[in-house]
Amino acid sequence: FLSEDDKLRGVFIQKLKGKASIEAALSSTKVNVTSDVVYRVLNKGNLGGEAMVTFFSWAITQPSCPKDLQNYNILLRSLGRRKYFDHMERVLHHMNKEGPKPSLETMLIVMGSYSRAHRVSKAIQYFENLEEFGLPSDTGAFNVFLKSLSERGHVRVATSLLHTFEGKIPFDTTTYTILIGGWSRLGRISETEKIWAAMLSNGFQPDCSTFNYLLEGLGRAGRIDNAIAVFESMGEKGCPPNTSSYNAMICNFISCGALNECVKYYATMSEKHCAPDIVTYTKMIGAFIKVCRVADALEMFDSMLGRGVIPSTGTLTSFIEPLCKFGPPHAALEIYRKAKKVGCKFSVKAYKLLLGRLARFGKCGTVLRVWDDMRTDGHSSDKEVYECVIDGFCNIGQLDNAVLALEEALSLGFCPNKVIYSKLNCKLLDASKVELAYKLYVKIKEARRNELSRKYWFANGWHF
Repeated sequence: FLSEDDKLRGVFIQKLKGKASIEAALSSTKVNVTSDVVYRVLNKGNLGGEAMVTFFSWAITQPSCPKDLQNYNILLRSLGRRKYFDHMERVLHHMNKEGPKPSLETMLIVMGSYSRAHRVSKAIQYFENLEEFGLPSDTGAFNVFLKSLSERGHVRVATSLLHTFEGKIPFDTTTYTILIGGWSRLGRISETEKIWAAMLSNGFQPDCSTFNYLLEGLGRAGRIDNAIAVFESMGEKGCPPNTSSYNAMICNFISCGALNECVKYYATMSEKHCAPDIVTYTKMIGAFIKVCRVADALEMFDSMLGRGVIPSTGTLTSFIEPLCKFGPPHAALEIYRKAKKVGCKFSVKAYKLLLGRLARFGKCGTVLRVWDDMRTDGHSSDKEVYECVIDGFCNIGQLDNAVLALEEALSLGFCPNKVIYSKLNCKLLDASKVELAYKLYVKIKEARRNELSRKYWFANGWHF
């Protein structure tokens, strides 16, 4: 019942002593180690830095796991995310000496890890020493480093670097656009205007991306009228608005609650031959759902599918989640059915939300159909899914089916929570099914004892 990555991580729960004994235990799991398995082992669970390096050193000796730069980048990213900087630096210097040689992506992983941990001076130090790793400190590398800093909120540091490296590294429009985007995300329009002025004074002309960031910054600062003026002047300045420009304006109007203006700009997009993309529809449908304009949201969803824009799994979950928090599940079910017709995939979370809402309203037949679709999509049922099914059967009075679902859950090792069991037990007693209620009580008592035992085994690593 354990996954491949759980088996490998479980070796370290046993706290074996010595590298040889750990490697022997890892080999005894007989897991086919691939890059995907390495990724899951390093990014899930709570392995320490030394354990991660030990596992990786063993993994790259396996025939199915190559000793390439991609796998080393996985290790460095995992170490940096958990702030094991000593181990990360040791691995990096080992790569520089014995290979594979670090690439610009590798160095950005390292610098990004320090930036995320607010150790910006260390990240800058690595950028200044890129040549030690055989990498040039050119415009491309500088721009990517600035983008990394800006995305993590260190825009002021990125701006100071612009002045520090002026004359040492040639800049381009992208350099200034990155900083304008960083200040715009923070809503600091005064700083945005300073960078804009510096860009023009150095002979660089803004492109569509630069204008789009400016529109976003003006919207965040609440200067909607100025954003409209900039938007309308883009064509005169040689940068006609594109889809991202319209998306920025739509987001600005959503932030101030002017949804009717959003609809006007959406209609204008088609007239100007700017096709709406997934961002356009996601923002507008989300805004309609938030203010309970469900009919408009469904109409927009139909328009999206009609244009051939297919939403991702995460986008569908973001639509279904708020719809399952108020009112009947009709709207969520409509989105589910229409998305299914065009071949969309749903996440386990979306299925659980839908099952829970349907069960609450006693739509047990629909619950079973959605549950069957979930299994067809390859998602395994867990404790929460069985609780939704049992709750649905209880709500419509099908107690025998609820008992069958509960027994199936117990046979798979899932013990429903006390609220669901108590609800079923009370309904059985009200229906004078005392003997059935007692038999179920005995099974639940045994299942809870086994569940506590399993938790204790897992905590001590005995399941290995």
